[in-house]
Amino acid sequence: MLVESIAAPFYATNCWILSTGKNEECVIVDPGIAIPDLTNEIYEIIDEYKLKPVAALLTHGHLDHTFSVVPLAESVAGGESANKFITYIHSGDRELLTYPERALSSESAQLISMLASETGRNSYHEPKEVKEVKSNEILNIAGMSIKILHAPGHTRGSVIFIVDENIALTGDVLFAGSIGRTDLPTGSMVDMTRTLQEKVLTLSDGVRVLPGHGPETTIAQERKSNPYLKNLTVGAR
Repeated sequence: MLVESIAAPFYATNCWILSTGKNEECVIVDPGIAIPDLTNEIYEIIDEYKLKPVAALLTHGHLDHTFSVVPLAESVAGGESANKFITYIHSGDRELLTYPERALSSESAQLISMLASETGRNSYHEPKEVKEVKSNEILNIAGMSIKILHAPGHTRGSVIFIVDENIALTGDVLFAGSIGRTDLPTGSMVDMTRTLQEKVLTLSDGVRVLPGHGPETTIAQERKSNPYLKNLTVGAR
């Protein structure tokens, strides 16, 4: 498995690129914010390994995880060897592709004005091809089996992508030593606790965790040391 990452300049959001190997198809997870966007940085990795991008996986709809998905999709569609490129997101967060301000705090709402000034982007819209995902659905993309776990708490439509049963792309649900905040619009600590108990703690210890921010970790490490997990009971309500 080929796993590469880019930390976007804004909020250090991890953009993950996964493929079964060189010269193969790949998926791109959470292309975040850069000026003008993160496409060039993504293509440096794509070109290095001669990959064929076929999908974007969005763990949730916050702008720091979705900002570059439209220019990325347009770049793929307009490339010399144009591929069909599909963006996957949960229905609970799909509206944020067009209305990102609906999930921002009052202080971070200024981000949209700043980005408009820096990039000229005054409005947002969906990529051309969008598919909604649902919990326990399995996607077969780029030679990988990707299971969807609906994981609300950070946002209403947050998901965890389980790749080939041994990698968890957790977005802002789970970090090394912490979890995502729950005080933004559609966030809920009640939902997050349930997600941690029923979706995170039920994963195998050996699962490799690729989070939305910060270093990668494992379920075993988080079960042992993450203060938000240590006092929870698996599957409890």
